[in-house]
Amino acid sequence: MSDNAPVISFTSVDQVFARDDGASVTALENLSFDIGKHEFVAVLGPSGCGKSTLLRLIAGLAFPTRGEVQIYGRTVTEPRDEIGMVFQRPTLLPWFNVLGNVTFPFRHKYGRVTQAEKDRAHELLKLVGLEQFANSQIDELSGGMQQRVAIARALLLDPDILLMDEPFSALDALTRDEMSFELLRIWAERPKTVLFITHSIPEAVLLADRIIVMTPRPGAVREVLQVEVPRPRSFDSLSDPRFNALANHIRSRLFARHAA
Repeated sequence: MSDNAPVISFTSVDQVFARDDGASVTALENLSFDIGKHEFVAVLGPSGCGKSTLLRLIAGLAFPTRGEVQIYGRTVTEPRDEIGMVFQRPTLLPWFNVLGNVTFPFRHKYGRVTQAEKDRAHELLKLVGLEQFANSQIDELSGGMQQRVAIARALLLDPDILLMDEPFSALDALTRDEMSFELLRIWAERPKTVLFITHSIPEAVLLADRIIVMTPRPGAVREVLQVEVPRPRSFDSLSDPRFNALANHIRSRLFARHAA
């Protein structure tokens, strides 16, 4: 595959769900976009517009009613090893310590964890700033630390693609900002193709190369925006005029019906 070929591709995708009363709900409608190698793309849109459904289609956990979802030019027909997922809540296992949670994908897939795999898990814990907490229990960690464990776990199998479904939304504002900058650092050190779902406009502008703005349900692409704020990004990026101009533009698109 050419380096310029898309890693993820949606072509005219519809997703329709049947309800118990026999009616149907269209979650996604005529959704088309591409994501390139090692690109960081954020998806913004109102609640219920199908953002999480979009991730499930990429992950092979659901399949489109119409259209096609491809990864590396091949139609998605099942879950794939090159995809890692980070959810809104870390969903850690309380009967394992931190190291056990990070290595769980190997235990689940192969029924065992080798010393080499434990060594890799220690490297990832160092990457996310938790090297000293490998033997800690999950209930000893703050919410932000637990989400770092979830990120390390998602990186364990070295996936090419990282899908993140509002991973910081349950955190307090200060921790959320800290985790955003931490994610930027991790992504710079270990480049991945990232699709990041969020409700936060500043978070999307800070993190992403491009932002897909979606319409209310049925979800479709309203606009795809290039983020011109230069990398590497830091706290100073938040006061960049380009940052504020883009954030204000997105607000005007998402909240147009509330304008005077």
